[in-house]
Parts: sequence; C-alpha cells; structure tokens
Amino acid sequence: MALEATSGVVADPDAGRAVIAPAPDASPVVAVDAMGGDRAPNEVVAGALMAVEEGIQVLLVGQEPVLGPLLDGTGIQMLHANEVVAMDDDPAKSVRRKKDSSLVRCAEAVRDGRAAAMVSAGNTGATMASALLRMGRIRGIARPAIVTPIPVPGRSNPTLLLDVGATVDCAPEWLVQFARMGCEYARLHHGVESARVGLLSIGEEMGKGDELRKRAYDLLERLPNFVGNVEGCDLTHERADVVVTDGFTGNVALKSLEGGMKALVGALFEAFGATEESRAATDVLMPQLLPLYASLDPDNTGGALLLGVDGVCIISHGSSGATAVVNAVRVARDMVESGIVDHLRTAVAPSI
Repeated sequence: MALEATSGVVADPDAGRAVIAPAPDASPVVAVDAMGGDRAPNEVVAGALMAVEEGIQVLLVGQEPVLGPLLDGTGIQMLHANEVVAMDDDPAKSVRRKKDSSLVRCAEAVRDGRAAAMVSAGNTGATMASALLRMGRIRGIARPAIVTPIPVPGRSNPTLLLDVGATVDCAPEWLVQFARMGCEYARLHHGVESARVGLLSIGEEMGKGDELRKRAYDLLERLPNFVGNVEGCDLTHERADVVVTDGFTGNVALKSLEGGMKALVGALFEAFGATEESRAATDVLMPQLLPLYASLDPDNTGGALLLGVDGVCIISHGSSGATAVVNAVRVARDMVESGIVDHLRTAVAPSI
C-alpha cells in the first residue's frame, strides 16, 4: 500500500495500524526498528528524533505502550508491533514465528510501500532474513551481502568490505556479484567512479588461497578494475576500494579490526594518564588524535547496507547509540534518493 500524498492518518487495512502520510515533496520515509539493539528503545528513539529534526521522515516501529511515553508530544510517526525479536533468538525461527515483531513489520513496511527503507540495530541474522523474505532478492542476485566501510586514515573514501556475514558459504560466481554491487555502492555513496576490486586472501600472489579464492580469482580477473589478491593488512590502506570475500571470513576480519582498534584506543588513553608528563602531552596531542578517533568510531558510519535485496535495508551495530541510529537513517535516506536498488539491477545484469 503506497502512502497517500497528503498529511494525515492512513489506516493499514491488514491490521488496523495507522501511520502518518508524508507531503508529496517530503524526504523518503525510513522505518526504524525501535525495539532492536542492546540500547533500545531509548537510544533508538533518541536517534530517530534527531533524524526528524533534520527533516527526515521516520516511521518508528515497536510496542506502542513502550514507545508512547518516549514520543509524547513529538508528533513522530509510529507503527505498533506487539512482538520483539531478541538478540539471541534464532534468526529463521524468529522471523517465521514472530510475524508481529517490530523487525518483521519494518520489512513489511518497505515491501508494502509504507516506507522506502528500513533500519535495525537488532538481531543481524533476523534482520537479513526479514528483509530477504519480505522484500525478496533483486533479480539476478544469487545471495545478499552486507557491505561495511573500513576507515582508511588519510583517505576520504573507506575500503568497502563485503560480505561480512550475510552469506557464510559462497560460490565463486557470487563473489563476482558482490564485486559489482560493491563498486556500484562505492560510486553512489562514496563518489568512487571506478572502484578497484581486491579479493581477500592469504597472500598477494595469484594462486594463493583455498579453492574458493582460486576459482573466484579466475572470474574476477575478467573485471577491468580487479587488482588481485589483498591481505587483511590491506583493508586499512589504499590497495583497493572494494574487497570481496565470503561472509565467514569477512565477519572474522571485521571483528578482528574492531577489536584491534578498541585495544589500541584503550592503550593510548591508559598511556595518556600514566604520568604527569604524559597527561601534559595529552593536551597537545588530543586535538590531533580526536579527528582520527572520530573517523574510526563505528557510530559515525551508522550501519551497513544489505546489498542484493529488493529494497534498502541498513543493519546497525547491536550496541548502537543515538548517533549511530541517526547516521544509519541518513544512509538509508541517501540510498533511497540515489536509487541504489535500480542501479544494482543494472550492475549485476551482465553475467560472467
């Protein structure tokens, strides 16, 4: 059901729910899972309100008795959903059994035209399953992929790593699809017109890696912008703009980077407070280090785009606070306005 082009209340004929319709010249509506994440609903609502203040239309989805007091007097749109998918729920089972969950209702809002995109900091597997089952796949895409930006100090655009957990076991042909989708995302969201593609492996030389990597290398070589194998240490350098791998390896690489960055930051702050001399040096060094810290803070990226589904779905970190939520909503809006789904259809149309 499409939203009517007038202000007011639109009834959901399926379940008696009500949402507020936007004006015809308004920004896209972004459905936000208000109940998903370790810090929901307070931080999610706070981030949604920040987005609304910027003029972004948000449809908060969740339990009305819980959200009502947090939204009193704000005028923000709300869609009631009675159930919640917990962070430790089985993804497939929860999507099938909890059909009135905030997560499933978010995906249905996009499918039915009540929203143009969805954002969730909840159960990652369930978010992916909801988007895949309710929105469907883009024709020609075998499996979806989660793309995550890896900050590169000194460079304006990040390294885009995919997949980081959507498709654990991959066929070589799927990595080629990931590469094409990643390049299109790099162009639309980061302004990289001809993104260089690397294949994550255990060595730079051709022939390094397991059977998947060797077979994928032969296929990726046919892409004009393929730079060959890259190693984990290259993710934070300028070797490639898009790095493809299977979801298992990508997730391990991402979590290893996150853990290493947290350990480094913790060690630095501990050193800064160790002695009087180091505390004095902190006053000089901190203005130089804060921009670097901000660039590495995952809250400032907002979330990861699920590529390959027939709609815009942003998956945020489970510990997302208000800053991460508002940034995720911004990314969702930008992806809708850029027409990412239509561009991906074109990007994957050729076959290798």
